[in-house]
Amino acid sequence: MISPAHDVQAAVPATRLAEAARYALLRRLAPSMRHHLVVNLQPIGMIYEVMERRLRTAEPNLDDVHESAQKINGFARAALASCLNVVSWLAPEEGSVSTAADGVRECMGLLATSLTFRGYALRNEVGSVPGEVRRASMRNVLTASLIHLTDESPPPAEIALTAQARESSLELGLTLRPTDGEKGFATEPGYRPIAWADVEALAAAESVELVREGRQRVRILIPWAPAKA
Repeated sequence: MISPAHDVQAAVPATRLAEAARYALLRRLAPSMRHHLVVNLQPIGMIYEVMERRLRTAEPNLDDVHESAQKINGFARAALASCLNVVSWLAPEEGSVSTAADGVRECMGLLATSLTFRGYALRNEVGSVPGEVRRASMRNVLTASLIHLTDESPPPAEIALTAQARESSLELGLTLRPTDGEKGFATEPGYRPIAWADVEALAAAESVELVREGRQRVRILIPWAPAKA
């Protein structure tokens, strides 16, 4: 017997399901994005205070002042790059691609701190894999899968990521293993859990294939991006 909830879900267009899943994912990623935005802005104020004190001296050392100004410029450039990068999560750039190593490193870098606070560790076992995939596909499906696995399994635990090249796709493997240690100290997520249906909706929107192997392993097959002319 099909449940009423299943009837409702079946009646909702796939694009609407993907949009709802993407909104939920971005809400869950927001704290990590905020951290990445401010990490390069916070040092600017401290460097400015040091530079101001140096300029108040009777004979300021201009070399030191110049060095501080260069640091401010460097952090400002990095902050601008972070802002542009976050915008590309909200509005993906058409044609933007990523290698397996770079894409996994970016997604893990975004989530590592928040997952550590929750009691989960990430282990990157992805080596150099030839070929490129759509950056948006990697971002949406991989981050959603990571969050889903951690929402569904209690800490402490570790997630290992692997990758291998197939003929028509990049295969990513995510394996969650319970571990011993601290259970984490972060509060409950500020938004709803990412359900497996969310991951499926995002994968379908990106033409990505998912294979679920029990509750603690997921395989993601992302089609290769067309070769550049």
